[in-house]
Amino acid sequence: MNGEILQVRDVPSDEMRRLRARAAARGVSLSAYLRELIHDDVSRPAMTEVLERIASRSSVEATDEDIRASIEDDQR
Repeated sequence: MNGEILQVRDVPSDEMRRLRARAAARGVSLSAYLRELIHDDVSRPAMTEVLERIASRSSVEATDEDIRASIEDDQR
């Protein structure tokens, strides 16, 4: 695996203990566990990206009556 080296300083001892315990519970090294956490985090879009996508969508114009009619149609 080719990649960058990441060093994190000043992690509280209690948090390190919990991270090591979680890694051990999964049967992986601390490095592998942290890589997985990083991968999972960067695989999801950032909240700003999600909000930008939502804002760029065209709005849907529907009245209460339209919504009720649609629900009634689905129930038939």
